[in-house]
Amino acid sequence: MALRKILTDKDDVLHKVCRPVEKFDEKLAVLLNDMHETLDKAQGVGLAAPQIGICRRIFIMHLDDERIEAINPQILSRKGSQRVIEGCLSCPDIWGYVKRPMKCVLKAQDRNGNWYEREFEELGAQCTCHENDHLDGHVFTEIVEEFVRPDEVE
Repeated sequence: MALRKILTDKDDVLHKVCRPVEKFDEKLAVLLNDMHETLDKAQGVGLAAPQIGICRRIFIMHLDDERIEAINPQILSRKGSQRVIEGCLSCPDIWGYVKRPMKCVLKAQDRNGNWYEREFEELGAQCTCHENDHLDGHVFTEIVEEFVRPDEVE
């Protein structure tokens, strides 16, 4: 495994729509393993492939002790609303209030190409939507309602 450099929102790849993953092979497994190691080191909750310069529809999340991999993800439904403070590994020291769904249903493939569906709530729904936005070329600062200073973040 290897650490990957996390790009900032100034990098063009973060503003492009990512292409689907078509090959589920050892190269993909290495990429996913590298993403997990990079996310662990950065102490974040989620990481999308374009954040490390790979324009493919892949993101991972570390929720509590669970490591989630979403390849070719689709958000099937969103329910409710939550106003939360959000940040991003690609936007260092920038924080702001955004509205995200309270719940969402994700359909995605695992590293072997098997499809699954899963419902997420609260932080899981927030992170799923945040990371999925990266795959469509969007960063959270585009939807911030109110920016906050880093010292105001818990």
